Amino acid sequence: MRHAHSMDFGAELVEGGVRFALWAPSAETVTVVVDGAEHPLPESGGGWRRTALPGIKPGARYGFRIGGDLVVPDPASRFQPEDVSGLSEVIDARAFEWSDEGWTGRPFEEAVIYECHVGAATPEGTYAGLEKRLPDLKALGVTAIELLPIADFKGTRNWGYDGVLPYAPDGAYGRPDDLKRLIDKAHGLGLMVYLDVVYNHFGPAGNYLHAYAESFFTDRHQTPWGAGINFDGKDSGATVRQFFLQNTLYWLEEFRFDGLRFDAVHAILDDSPRHFLAELGETVRKLLPQRQIHLMLENEKNQARWLERDAGGRARMHDAQWADDLHHCWHVLLTGEEAGYYESFADKPVERLARCLSEGFAYQGEPFKTLDNHPRGEPSSHLPPSAFVTFLQNHDQVGNRALGERLNHLADPDKLALARAGFLLAPQIPMLWMGEEWSASAPFLFFVDFAPDEELNKAVREGRRREFKSFAAFADDTSKIPDPTEEETFLRSKLDWSERDRSPHKEVLADTTHLLALRRDVVVPLAKSGYRGARAHLPSPGVVDCTWSFEAGDLRFVANVGEGEQTVEPGTGRLVWTNAPDGTGHTLPAWTGLFLTESRS
Repeated sequence: MRHAHSMDFGAELVEGGVRFALWAPSAETVTVVVDGAEHPLPESGGGWRRTALPGIKPGARYGFRIGGDLVVPDPASRFQPEDVSGLSEVIDARAFEWSDEGWTGRPFEEAVIYECHVGAATPEGTYAGLEKRLPDLKALGVTAIELLPIADFKGTRNWGYDGVLPYAPDGAYGRPDDLKRLIDKAHGLGLMVYLDVVYNHFGPAGNYLHAYAESFFTDRHQTPWGAGINFDGKDSGATVRQFFLQNTLYWLEEFRFDGLRFDAVHAILDDSPRHFLAELGETVRKLLPQRQIHLMLENEKNQARWLERDAGGRARMHDAQWADDLHHCWHVLLTGEEAGYYESFADKPVERLARCLSEGFAYQGEPFKTLDNHPRGEPSSHLPPSAFVTFLQNHDQVGNRALGERLNHLADPDKLALARAGFLLAPQIPMLWMGEEWSASAPFLFFVDFAPDEELNKAVREGRRREFKSFAAFADDTSKIPDPTEEETFLRSKLDWSERDRSPHKEVLADTTHLLALRRDVVVPLAKSGYRGARAHLPSPGVVDCTWSFEAGDLRFVANVGEGEQTVEPGTGRLVWTNAPDGTGHTLPAWTGLFLTESRS
């Protein structure tokens, strides 16, 4: 079985050769350079230039000469063997033979996501290295891995959010077929694979679109990275929007990813009648109805509108949003931190936790202190738990700290044990950050590689230090902040998998594995039976009591995150889990809890 996504952009194999296409509306002259030979690239209307050249085979190196001087890579390049400024390589997408015939995915309610950075997840830092760890993840109870962005970026190391060629999997991790082999092996083990993609900006090095397609961007919208991408102006529909719509379909069809996570969609600025996010979700649902594709958003605006369900409970556009609110509540309770956005959750952390557990968003239109009291969020209580991806840690919440501390570096282990159960056994979609399952000791630091552009390296280094100078710990000395441009910073972020066999890590791994087995056997069947609603209350200060109702029964979570002791009346519910000393959960001292189920049969 072989798969390829056919598109207007880039280099496509045709009978006897290759068709080259580039949208270059602001370029005066364009030629295509293939293996050192130059060929005209005639205009074909609407800013497009196309030609089909006979005799060109997979493996050929090509680029586009703009205005007689600058040679640029293909913006829809399928592979860059010599980094973002080198020539692109013609790829035969159908060369890979898939063995996952019959794989259509898994229901989203079954998802237990493992977020990982390909370069830091294993000593090898490659797709092949991660492939070797798939059996371990399956044994853990993970059902999906989510890769941080892999779109080609400048240099050999990067979080992935500085990608500039969104169709080219970065060569630092291997070739395209190595990525396909990883996904094929995952499917063979029953694991889904998701990919994080960035459609709100391009990285600061290696983006040449301004040189030949100025209208790809617009000054009408400004983002933290400069002029916004032109999703709603002239040329946006037939070209710019299609560039990203086709990118989504490319990853889903050609690489058979089971879903995508869209980075910072609040920065996709679009004033058109049909927002790009709506078109994106609806297009995927229409074109790939036979597969269980899961689309997830990161959205600071907490817009429930993108997560609506149809009469059958299926997502109309997008399946879920990352539940930052719930993370912030747990983090405040576990660490006592109140700086930055945590300030907006530190006033009522227990009350806000209860609302997140039962309704999704803590803020549903109320004033948000961190945004100068501007309203944040939309009503979300009508959405099912599967509309929210929950986590105690992720790449942002760990890596955006100056020293990259994981939660196990900051929180009491017993408190963390309650929070771990609280999010792994709740019916929302849980996501583990790589190494979290054993409380890995490695930090996850911010790292980039823009060499030999030392000016850009310097700007990143100094910007990182300015960012944290307002923090008391670094006010007088920012030299303690690791240099993001040094290779050592990246190497320190790599996981040491041998830790899993040593205390205290092996005990945490055993606990995580046990919780995920309970989730599979108890929680998932309830969640798949159909959602009815939820209710939560605070029986006393510091205690959350939340019940989710499903067609097959109820799931109840009681957590005492306060100072005193709480007595629990279990009713007719069956005890599923507790960390209370008495083993029954009838009496909950501080930082203990329980999960109960009650069947309707």
